[in-house]
Amino acid sequence: MQLQLNEVIELLNEHQLLKKVTDAPNVIFKGIAYDSRKVTEASLFFCKGAFKPDYLSTAKKNGATAYMAEAELEEGVGLVAIIVTNIQKAMALISAAFYDFPQNQLFIIAYTGTKGKTTSSYFTRNILKETTSDKTALFSTIDRIIGPKPEQEFKSNLTTPESLDLFHDMREAVDSGMTHLVMEVSSQAYKKERVYGLHFDVGVFLNITPDHIGPTEHPNFADYLHCKLQLLVNSKICVINAETDHLLDVYQAAKTTSQPEDIYLFAHQDFQPKMAVPPVDYRFKSDEADLIESQFEFYPVTPKAKKIGNGATYELNLPGNFNESNAVAAAVTASLAGASQAEIAQGLRTVHVPGRMESLQTEHNGTIYADYAHNYASMKALLSFLESQQKTDKVIVVVGSPGNKGVSRRAGFAKVLSEYADVAFLTTDDPSFEDPLKIAKQIDENIDHKKVNVTIEIDRPKAIRKAIELSTENDIVVLAGKGDDAYQKVRGVDTPYPTDMVVAKEIVRGLKD
Repeated sequence: MQLQLNEVIELLNEHQLLKKVTDAPNVIFKGIAYDSRKVTEASLFFCKGAFKPDYLSTAKKNGATAYMAEAELEEGVGLVAIIVTNIQKAMALISAAFYDFPQNQLFIIAYTGTKGKTTSSYFTRNILKETTSDKTALFSTIDRIIGPKPEQEFKSNLTTPESLDLFHDMREAVDSGMTHLVMEVSSQAYKKERVYGLHFDVGVFLNITPDHIGPTEHPNFADYLHCKLQLLVNSKICVINAETDHLLDVYQAAKTTSQPEDIYLFAHQDFQPKMAVPPVDYRFKSDEADLIESQFEFYPVTPKAKKIGNGATYELNLPGNFNESNAVAAAVTASLAGASQAEIAQGLRTVHVPGRMESLQTEHNGTIYADYAHNYASMKALLSFLESQQKTDKVIVVVGSPGNKGVSRRAGFAKVLSEYADVAFLTTDDPSFEDPLKIAKQIDENIDHKKVNVTIEIDRPKAIRKAIELSTENDIVVLAGKGDDAYQKVRGVDTPYPTDMVVAKEIVRGLKD
C-alpha cells in the first residue's frame, strides 16, 4: 500500500479540509500511523486526540516523512507539514484511500442503537456465515473477526475502531477473501468522525434511550440522537425498529438519503406507531421463551417485504423474548444480503453471543447469570425477563458503572435496581481515571434503600463472592455489565480480569470443597 502526497492534497481539497502544505516534492507514503510507536520508514503521521509533541519527535525518529495536524508543530521541522481543519475527518479520508477503499469490495451491514447492537451483529454474522461460505467479517464491541485464521479473531478495544484501524482491518478482510462485513457503529464513531465518508449497504436503527451522556461523550440527548441518526443518513437501505422512541425523527433521517422503497420497518404483531409513518413491513410474534431458548413467528406484510420473503417460525438459541427483536433485525438484514429461510433458521438456532446470558446452576446458591447488560434499558429487559421466568426468594445483583463515560447510566442503574433487585453489590467496572468508590456512591445515592439492601464492595471478585455466599437455592445472582470482558480499564491500562463467570465458577467450586 502507498499513497502520493499530491493524492492526499487532492482528496483533502475535495472535502475542503486542507489549510496548508509546506513546500515539498511529491513524496510517496509507504505507511500511515497515529501511534508514533508504529511509524515505519516513509510514513505519514497523524497528530490527533490527546497529542503530545514528544509523539511527533518519536515518529520522526522512526522514519516519518510528513505529519498531519490542525496546526504547525515545532517538533515537525524537517518534515512535510499537512495542516487541516479537522484531523479526525482527514485521517478517515486518507486511511480509506491508503488502503484502496476496501469498503467498496464489501457488502456492509451496520447496526446502531442504545442496546442490542452486539447481539444483532452476532445473529446476522452467524446467518451470513452460511450464506457466504464463512466469508463474513465482524467488527463488534466484543470481537473483531477479519479472516479465517485464528489470529484474525481478536478482542476489540472500541465498539467502532479508529478510522485508520477500521480501514486497515477492512483491507485485511478483503485480502483474506471476506465478501461481507457486519459491524456496530456507535454514536461516538460519528462524534469522533471515525466513520467519516463511509457509506453502508444496509444501516439498522434498533432503539434509543438516554445513554453516553457526560463530559467526555455527548453533552445532551439531542447530540446523542443526532449522532445515532447519521448511520441512516449514510446508508443505502435502512431498517428501523418501529417501536423505538423518536420514531418520526429516525424515519425522517432515513428519508433524507434513501427512497421510501429502501426503508423497512419492523415491529411486534400488534404494535401500532403513534406517528405518521408508512405501514410496518415486517411483523413478529413471540410464541414461547424460557431460560434456554425462544421461538417466534416472523412474516412480511407489505408487497416490498413479501418480495424478499423468508417469513417463518424461527428458534433462537438464546434465552429471553427481549432478544427476539434483535433476531428479527438480523433476519431482515440477512434477507437483504441474500440469505435464505433455511440459512436464517440455521444461523439463529446455532448462534452464540459471548457474555450474553451465560448461566451457572448451583446446588445451594441458586442460579448465577453473567450478562453484558450495561444501561437501564438492557438491565431492565434482563431482570424483568428473569423475574417472569422463575420464582425467586431474592434477586441479587452485582453491578458497577464505567468511569469517564456514560455518566447518565449511574442514575439508570439506581432506578432499575430499585425496581427489580432485593440486594445490590455496587462494585468496579472499568473505572478508567475515576475513583470507583465515588462512582458506586453516585449509584447508591439514587437507590430506594427501603426496597434494596445495598453493599459497596469495590473489589469485583470479592463483591461476586459476597453475593454468591449470601444467596440460597431459590435466589438468582446477576453479574451485570462486563459479560465476557477479560479486562478492567484502569487509568488507561487494560488490566487482565478473568471474567465474571470464571470468577463465579471458582467461588462455587470452593464452596463445594
